[in-house]
Amino acid sequence: MERAMTDLEQSLPGTLFNHTLDAIISRFDLQEQLNPEGGPWLSFESQLPMVQGRVGCSRVFTGGPLFRLVSCSLTAAPMHLDSHMLFAFTPGVSAVPHFTLDSVKAGEHFAFHLDLIPRMDLGSNLVYMDEVFLPLTGVFEEARDMPGLARAHLSPRQLAIMSPWMLAHRADESAFRGIEETVQAYLQHWFSVVESGISDNAFGGISGAALQQRNLANKAMLFSPEVDPVWQRIEGLIGADAVAAQRALLLGEDE
Repeated sequence: MERAMTDLEQSLPGTLFNHTLDAIISRFDLQEQLNPEGGPWLSFESQLPMVQGRVGCSRVFTGGPLFRLVSCSLTAAPMHLDSHMLFAFTPGVSAVPHFTLDSVKAGEHFAFHLDLIPRMDLGSNLVYMDEVFLPLTGVFEEARDMPGLARAHLSPRQLAIMSPWMLAHRADESAFRGIEETVQAYLQHWFSVVESGISDNAFGGISGAALQQRNLANKAMLFSPEVDPVWQRIEGLIGADAVAAQRALLLGEDE
C-alpha cells in the first residue's frame, strides 16, 4: 500500500492537489486532526469485489483564519480512478468565500473543478461581487478558452449554487498540465481576500447570523446527493456509511 500511495502522489491530479493543499497548510499554519490511531481522519475501504483494500482517505486540518479544511482522495487502479478534492471552509459568520479544487483522472480523461464559493447572494450584492470575484475575470476568461478543455456536464442546479467564475472542465493532458497556473492565481487571490477581509461596504448590513444561516443552506445543497450525482457513484465504491461520514465533515459548521 505504501508503494501505491507514493505512485498516487506523483500522478498529475495528485501533484496538482498536493501543491494546492500544501500551499494552504503552509500559508495558514494549519494542523492536521488525526483519528485515535494517529492516521487520517477517515480511511476508505473498497466495497467492490473488483477492487480490494484501502482506496483512499479524508484528511481534516484546522487553524489560522479557517474553520476547517477537508480533503478527500480516492484511487482505484482497476477502475482507472484517481480523484482528489479539497474544500477550505472559512468560518460560518464570515463573508469570505470558501475555496475548492477537484483534481481528477478517470480513464484516459482528466478533469478539474475550481471555484471560490460565494457567501452572499451575488444577484443582490454588487459591491461584494466586484470586490471578491471581479478581479478573477481575466484569469477565468483566459483559462476558459484554453485549448484542450471542454466544459463539464453540470446541471443548472449545480451551477446555481457555485459562482459564475467557477471553472469545471474536462481536459486533455496538455491542458491539465497548464491549469496549475490558473489554480495558483485563484488561490493567491483567495489568500488575499482571507487576509484582507471583506470591506464594510461589501457587507451591505448583513449580520453574522444571516451569513451563517445562508452558509448552512448553501452547503446542504452543495453536498446533497439529490443535487450532485457523484455521491451515488462513490457510494458503490466505499459504501453508504463512509459517504455519510464524508458528507458530515463537509456539512459540519462551527457554533
